[in-house]
Parts: sequence; structure tokens; C-alpha cells
Amino acid sequence: MSQNYKPKELAAPSCCHNRLPLARSGSMLKLLPRIAITLVVGLVFVFGSSCGPGKRITKANVDEVTEGMSKKQVESILGPPTTIDNKDFVIMKKTTYVYRQGKDMVTIVFKDDKVTDKQSTLSD
Repeated sequence: MSQNYKPKELAAPSCCHNRLPLARSGSMLKLLPRIAITLVVGLVFVFGSSCGPGKRITKANVDEVTEGMSKKQVESILGPPTTIDNKDFVIMKKTTYVYRQGKDMVTIVFKDDKVTDKQSTLSD
């Protein structure tokens, strides 16, 4: 080992504030508003289609649903159903989507994943 070797001096603890975890340095407090906004936007996105001021289930929307449509096509028009009833028979699969909105109800019946029947209590 060389005789000219000098160990490095450690810096004073006051200059190491950037190395502290987020919670200690105060940076976490700066992130809280962003986190809160992200959560609110996420919740509006998730629940916006089922509980907003506008009605998703309207006579016009139900009229768009036609025989032979797939479940994905129906859900793109009416959104996710309130309840789903699946029955798997030997020769076919029957699924019933029920949409409830207040006192109104819409029932869509699928056989082998295609619309075969729809009923609605919606008025004009």
C-alpha cells in the first residue's frame, strides 16, 4: 500500500438531505396532491358509466341493440349489466343480462353469445 494514501473525508450530515427517503425529505408531501387527483380521476373513470348524472340506459340505446349482437357489442352500448344469469345447457349456453335503472328494467337474452331476445320497461 502506498504511503500517500489518504482516506476521503465524509461530508457533513447536513449536505446529505437528498439521500433521505421521500417521507423524511418532505418530497412525499409534494406528491400528495398528484396522488389525490389520480385517485379521483380513476374513480370517476371506473364508476362514471354506472352512476353519473346522465342515464346510460335509454330507449334509444336499447333500440340500438339488435338480434345477433355479441355481448361485447351490447356492453359497448349499454355498459356492464346490473346482473348476469348464466345457464349452460348440453346443446347451448344461455346468458341473461339485466339492466336496472331506478324502476326501469331491460333484459337481454343471449344464446351461444348472440342476442336472441330483449325486453324493456322503458318508456319514450
